Amino acid sequence: MNITALRPRLVAKLKPLADVFIRLGLTPNQISLLSLILGFACAYFFFQREFGIGSLMLLLSGILDLIDGTVARQQDTESDFGAVIDWIVDKYVDAIALIGIGLSGIPIVSAIVALTPDTAPIVDFACITIAIVGSMMNTFIKPVVYAEVGYHERKNGKINDPLEGIGFFGRPETLIVLILGGLSGYIWLSVLIVAVCTNLSAMQRIAYLYRRLS
Repeated sequence: MNITALRPRLVAKLKPLADVFIRLGLTPNQISLLSLILGFACAYFFFQREFGIGSLMLLLSGILDLIDGTVARQQDTESDFGAVIDWIVDKYVDAIALIGIGLSGIPIVSAIVALTPDTAPIVDFACITIAIVGSMMNTFIKPVVYAEVGYHERKNGKINDPLEGIGFFGRPETLIVLILGGLSGYIWLSVLIVAVCTNLSAMQRIAYLYRRLS
C-alpha cells in the first residue's frame, strides 16, 4: 500500500484547479512543461541552498503533475504521447531535484558520520546517486512490466496493473519527504530516506513480480 492508491481522491479535489487551466486554454502537454520548468526552478533553489523555496517549487510541480491528466480527460484529449511525456517529466523532476541538493554541497552522510575531508564529498555524492537510481528503478519497473508482460488496459486514465499498490515508497512519498525535508531544514535526512526507501521499495516490487510471474 502506498500514497499512489489515494491518487483518485487527490485528483478529484484538484478538479476546480484543473478547470482554471482549461479556462486559460492550456493543453495537458503545456501543463506538463510547466511542471518540468518548476522542477528546474526547484533544482536551482536547492543548489542555492534555498531549500524552503525549492520545496515550494517541487510542491507546485507535483500538483501540476496531477492536473495535466485531469485536464486531458476532461477535454477528451488523452494521447499516447501525453502519457509518455508525463512519465519522462516526472523522472526529470525527481532527478534534477536530487542533483540540485547534491550540487549544493551540504553534508548528507557526513552530517551524521565522521568522515575525512577527502572522503566526505565522495560518500555524499554516492548517496545522491543511490537516491536517483532508486527513484528511477522504483518507477521504471512498471513500464518494463507493461512492455514485457503486456499490461495496457486503462482505468481512469492510468494503466491498470498489479504494481499500482505494490511498493511502500513511490514517487508521491519521494516528493513529500523531500518537500518536508526542505521546509524543516532536514533536507540531508530526506535524501538518506529516499536513497534507502526507494531501493527497498524497488526490491519489494521485484520480489512481488518474481512470485507472480515465475
